[in-house]
Amino acid sequence: MSDSTAGSATASRWHEPEPVPLDPRSAPVPRYGTGSLADLLPAVAAGQGVPGLTSGLALAPADRVCVFLVDGLGWELLRAHPAEAPFLTSLLAGSLGGTGAPLTAGFPSTTATSLASVGTGLPPGAHGLPGYTVADPATGQLMNQLRWQPWTDPHAWQPYPTVFQLADAAGVHTCQVSAPTFAETPLTKVALSGGTFHGRLTGEERMDLAAEQLAAGDRSLVYTYYSEVDGKGHRFGVDSDEWRAQLRYVDGLAQRLAEQLPPRAALYITADHGMIDLPFDPESRIDFDEDWELRAGVALLGGEGRARHVYAVPGAASDVLAVWREVLGERMWVASRDEAIEAGWFGRPGDGGGVDERVYRRIGDVVAAASADVAIVASRTEPKESAMVGLHGSMTPVEQLVPLLEVRS
Repeated sequence: MSDSTAGSATASRWHEPEPVPLDPRSAPVPRYGTGSLADLLPAVAAGQGVPGLTSGLALAPADRVCVFLVDGLGWELLRAHPAEAPFLTSLLAGSLGGTGAPLTAGFPSTTATSLASVGTGLPPGAHGLPGYTVADPATGQLMNQLRWQPWTDPHAWQPYPTVFQLADAAGVHTCQVSAPTFAETPLTKVALSGGTFHGRLTGEERMDLAAEQLAAGDRSLVYTYYSEVDGKGHRFGVDSDEWRAQLRYVDGLAQRLAEQLPPRAALYITADHGMIDLPFDPESRIDFDEDWELRAGVALLGGEGRARHVYAVPGAASDVLAVWREVLGERMWVASRDEAIEAGWFGRPGDGGGVDERVYRRIGDVVAAASADVAIVASRTEPKESAMVGLHGSMTPVEQLVPLLEVRS
């Protein structure tokens, strides 16, 4: 390269505009208090006369209510597949009390966080499960809140009663109908316990028993769950035949349950998050384990690919924030802990952002949420998660918006 060519190239780079990092306050934060997953059960139970519960989500009361949660069934995914889900699609216009609007999952849009929000009626900053993996301030280790590893006392980690427990104490016939393997898990204990747990293997058995349990009380609150839409999405992607087959199956399950509703009953079908497929290339999947810039000053990497909690070594938090913002700031909302809290990522903005003192240090020194089609994977330390086709966790509509479909008898 000649001197003149080198000078021209340098001048060209010199005049390229500097990337402008996204403002953390520009993220489309969940509608805590008015239209999030955390508002669903308080609205249902308040309508059944359970004392001490209020919600900004307006739902018509029903004596008998079943909540059917389909793991991974995002609002935008459902709307994009009417042929695979004719029954669910027929309910879209009447969702959220007839407004046709979705709920927001909460941040991060991930199963452990969302199930805790559903069961407790609280946002992540209060119930204390603010991510797939987060730091335990007492040990300095990462805690996987889905698998509950390493072991931590569940009721110390999440001390609030569930809505199911409050309903059961108020005389509402309350139960959960799910896979037997979930009967004694810590996540079930802190998020979904209360009343009776009924384990059934097949989806059809769950729908039939849920309908029976709805009819078993003058006031009933029944929760049932199906996981494999999410499972097939992670493994094969939401653009796969395997995922579409699961959607067709779930559509049949939902119709089966709806056709068995007893009198004075309402069925709400919802989800914990949506999902997005990402290609396996270095631009879409930035490997933390191979990126010295992103690793510098980082003691622990928590969260998941599209919603990262970053824990800095002592004294390095501001430097880590600056580097992550410089490297990722056009493709991810990158915030300090306090910025994310104040912006309302984990609870309603203001008044501490809805974050309990015991939860504050579980949140990363830096929090990064994907706005574009990108993920921060970790090929060596998180090989299974890094190999997933479908991902979720952030606040983009495809991940964050979930249906609330209503059927009444």
